[in-house]
Amino acid sequence: MITRRDAALALDIPLEMAYRHGIPSRMTEAEFADLRDDPPAWLVQSRANRTGKRPVWVQLRCYICDYTEAARPKKWWPEFSYVICADHQTGELSKPEAGFRRSEFDGVGSRFIGIVDEPIEPS
Repeated sequence: MITRRDAALALDIPLEMAYRHGIPSRMTEAEFADLRDDPPAWLVQSRANRTGKRPVWVQLRCYICDYTEAARPKKWWPEFSYVICADHQTGELSKPEAGFRRSEFDGVGSRFIGIVDEPIEPS
């Protein structure tokens, strides 16, 4: 059995779209294969409208313990140098290289902190 969420992940569509278009809360592997191999018009159109600039789903992985979670990326997410789960402190990471500063972004996924190491611009 495949859940609606797993189907949305595999089809790379938002969970809300899967719900709106009647993907059941659970389906068999065969039902999912039929949906994937012979997509309905709404799914074909959705794929055609994709710009490819930002994925619908991303796999977050803690740099320290490898805990993973699938999440919908937000527009405000920068390109992270590291992602760590809330079980860890940023002090567990190596220090930023000389000439770089570190910024933290809470609220990444359900329990992650995004870390960005960026060069310090000379003044």
